[in-house]
Amino acid sequence: MDAMIDRLDQDQIRDAVERAEERTAGEIVPVVVPRSSDYEVAVWRGTGAAVLLVLTAVLLTLQFYDGWGLGWLFAPWGVALSVLAAGTVGGLLARYVYPLQRLLAGTDRLDATVHRRAMQAFVEEEVFATRDRTGILLFVSLREHRIEVLGDAGINQRVDPEDWAEVVARIRRGIRNDNLSEGLVEAVEMCGRLLQQKGIDIRPDDENELTDGVRTPGAKTDEE
Repeated sequence: MDAMIDRLDQDQIRDAVERAEERTAGEIVPVVVPRSSDYEVAVWRGTGAAVLLVLTAVLLTLQFYDGWGLGWLFAPWGVALSVLAAGTVGGLLARYVYPLQRLLAGTDRLDATVHRRAMQAFVEEEVFATRDRTGILLFVSLREHRIEVLGDAGINQRVDPEDWAEVVARIRRGIRNDNLSEGLVEAVEMCGRLLQQKGIDIRPDDENELTDGVRTPGAKTDEE
């Protein structure tokens, strides 16, 4: 995940934000994080599922196997070792195999977690701190494959939630093409055009109230 963040073209994205903000009163804040949570619940679910699966297999073997090759499994320590190994492997897979982690965490939990992290970023990056409440957060959480666009009150009065669908689609397309920078640039440009269409016009005394570059909190300390 950090590799994709490291390849972000900071200058290109900053220039796109500057151009968009020259035409409207919007203040666009792109934020990209490696993940929104560690999803410990997925690790425990992975551990439990692996233990249950192996324990079932062991019990079936003890019940029906009449050969001599698995004598160690009939000892108490053999059962305990099998269960312990299964739990360890299941937990590790759930922690480091991200498609499996997403599956075990569940769609609803992923959606809620990313939305909560996006709201946190909205506050941390002070997207609310504009004169006319015209801040816009473009939030990308890479591990979860989730993208959110949050507008402040002055934006939400003019822009409907469904209007952001194409903005999200532009970012997603950039990620699929392994070019997140391009996706963010296109999304920022789309935001600028959308705000113009909705009449969120720039004031004669407009000032740049928020930093134009992309923020990447947590990228350097993530262990992925």
